[in-house]
Amino acid sequence: MGGRRLAVIDRNRCNPKKCGLECMKYCPMVRMGKDAVKVEDGELIVDEELCSGCGMCVRKCPFKAISVVNLPAPVEGEEIHRYGPNGFTLYRIPILRFGNVVGLVGQNGVGKSTALKILSGELKPNLGRVYDEISWDEVVDRFRGSALGEYFKRLVGKEVRVIRKPERIDLLPKVIKGNVRDLLKHADEREVFDEVVESLKLEKILSRDLSQLSGGELQLVAVAAAYERDRDVYIFDEPSNYLDVCQRMRVSKLIRRLSRAERAILVVEHDLAVMDYISDYVHVIYGIPAVYGVVSLPHSSREGINILLEGYLPDDNVRFREEPLLFSGRTIQRRKKEVSKLVYYTKLIKSFEGSFILTVEEGDVGEGEVVVAAGPNGIGKTTLVKMLTGELVPDEGDVFTAGLRISYKKQELRRDYEGSVRMFLREKIPKALKSEYFNTEVMRRLRIDSLMDKELKSLSSGELQRVMITACLGKEADFYVLDEPSAFLDVEMRMAAAKAIRRIMEGEKKAAFVVEHDLIMIEWLADRIVLFRGSPGVEGHAFRPMNIRDGMNEFLKEVDITFRRDPETGRPRVNKPGSKLDELARKTGRYYM
Repeated sequence: MGGRRLAVIDRNRCNPKKCGLECMKYCPMVRMGKDAVKVEDGELIVDEELCSGCGMCVRKCPFKAISVVNLPAPVEGEEIHRYGPNGFTLYRIPILRFGNVVGLVGQNGVGKSTALKILSGELKPNLGRVYDEISWDEVVDRFRGSALGEYFKRLVGKEVRVIRKPERIDLLPKVIKGNVRDLLKHADEREVFDEVVESLKLEKILSRDLSQLSGGELQLVAVAAAYERDRDVYIFDEPSNYLDVCQRMRVSKLIRRLSRAERAILVVEHDLAVMDYISDYVHVIYGIPAVYGVVSLPHSSREGINILLEGYLPDDNVRFREEPLLFSGRTIQRRKKEVSKLVYYTKLIKSFEGSFILTVEEGDVGEGEVVVAAGPNGIGKTTLVKMLTGELVPDEGDVFTAGLRISYKKQELRRDYEGSVRMFLREKIPKALKSEYFNTEVMRRLRIDSLMDKELKSLSSGELQRVMITACLGKEADFYVLDEPSAFLDVEMRMAAAKAIRRIMEGEKKAAFVVEHDLIMIEWLADRIVLFRGSPGVEGHAFRPMNIRDGMNEFLKEVDITFRRDPETGRPRVNKPGSKLDELARKTGRYYM
C-alpha cells in the first residue's frame, strides 16, 4: 500500500497525567533527540512527519490509545476533514447525483456521519488542515470543475435546500412535542400527507403523541416527515433501523418515489437487501474505525455491494478485509437428517387482556440448529420468545425445556451497568473468557478486545449490541435465545454475529432461537424458519418451523418481493417490481431462488 503515515490518538483514552509516558520513553525517534512524540498543553501529539512507524508507542501505551497506520497511496492529498491534530480523518466524499438514489455502505466508525454532515452543510470541511481557518470559497475551489465543486457552490449560495433524516430517531420526542398528525401536517410542504400515511400504514398512530411511539413507529414518522418536505437533496441515515421487513420495503418504495431529475437522494443503510433495492449507485466506505475512512468512487449498486462483500476495492488496489463475505456454496437445506430435539413446544395460546392473542403451532429446536422467527412487528415474536425462556406462561399448551440452561439476549439494550466491558464480561461469563474456542469464534469475530476498557454505559448502540451477543453466547447454556441481534450492527458485524452464533451452536451442539428482520441475516443464520402472520397488535399466528427454502418463499410472498441470486457472490438480490425476473418469479411461485 505504501502511502502516507497517519497517527491517531483516542482522546477519551489518552491521559498523560495517569501514565508514565511510555509512548515517549520508548520511541526511537525521541531517543534520537527528535520530538516525534510530545505533550503540548496537556495533550499528547505524535508528529506524523517524524514518526518512523515502528509501532512502539502503539504497543507500549497502557491505555491502548494510539494507532499508527500506513494509508493507501491513492488517497494521499484527498483529505476532506480531520478532527484536530492526531484525529480521525475522512478521505473523499460521496458524489450526489440529481435524478438518482446514491447509497453509502461500510462499517461503523469510518466517517459516514461526517460525510453526511458535510453534504448537508452542517459541517464545513477543513480539507485536513487542522491549524488553518478554511473558508467555503477554498472548499469550492478545491473541487472546481467537478460535480462536487458545483454542488458546494450551490450549497454555500443557498441554492440547494437539504433535508436530513437523522440516525438517532429515539431523540425526536425530546426535541419535538405533539401528536403525529400535527407533526406530519406541519411538515407537509408537498401536499402528500394522505399518500405518505397510506404508503407507510400510519393511520393507527396519527392521534398518538411522539413520546408514546415505539422505535419502529418513530422511524416511520421521521421518514414520512422528510418525504413531505420540498427539498432539492434528501439524506436518509439508516432508515430501516427498528423496522420489520414489510416496513423496510414500504420505506424503500417511498424513497425511490422521490427520485426526480431535479432531486438528489443519499441513503446510508446496513441492510444490503434494502440498499440493493433502493439505490442506483453505491459508494463503499472503508478504513479503520475511529482512525480514518476512505470513500470509494461511485459504482453501480450491484458492483458496489459486491465490492463490500469481497473486501477488495480495485479502484485503489486495496484489500480492506482479509476474508470475503460470500454466499456461494451455502447449503439451503441444512437440516438433512433428524437431530436430537432440545426444545419442544405444543400448540400454544397467549392472550393479553383481550387486546392481543397469539396462537403458536407446535414445534421444536434441535441440537446444533438455529431456528429464526420472521414476521412483522407487533405480531407476537417476542411473546413466543418469552414463553420459550419461561418469562411468560402460555394460557394453553406447554413448553418443554425442563433441565435446560437458557441464555437470553433481550431486544432492549440496557446501559445501567456501572463499570467497564471487561468487568461486565468477567462477571457474566468468566469461564468463556478462558476458552480459546470462544475467544476465536466469538470475541475476535465481534472485535470485543477493542471495547474491553470502555465503560459499558458509554458504548454506542452497535458496540453495546456486540457485547450483549458475546455475553449471551458465553453463558453456560443449552438453549440460546437472541431477539434482533443485527440491530445497530453494520454489514460486517452482522455477518460476524451470524457466524459466531452458528459456530457456537454447531461446535458445542447447542440450539438457538433467533428473532431477525434482515433478510440476508436470516439466510445466513437459519436452518429453519418460524413464519408469523396475522394483524399486528390484534392477533398473531406462528406456523410450524419450515425448512429455509419453503419458509423464505412463503415469507417473501407475504412481503411481496422476489429474490434472485448474484452470479459472483451468490447473495440474494431483490428484483425490481415489474422486471422480467420479478414477473417470472411470481408466475412460477418461486419467490426465493
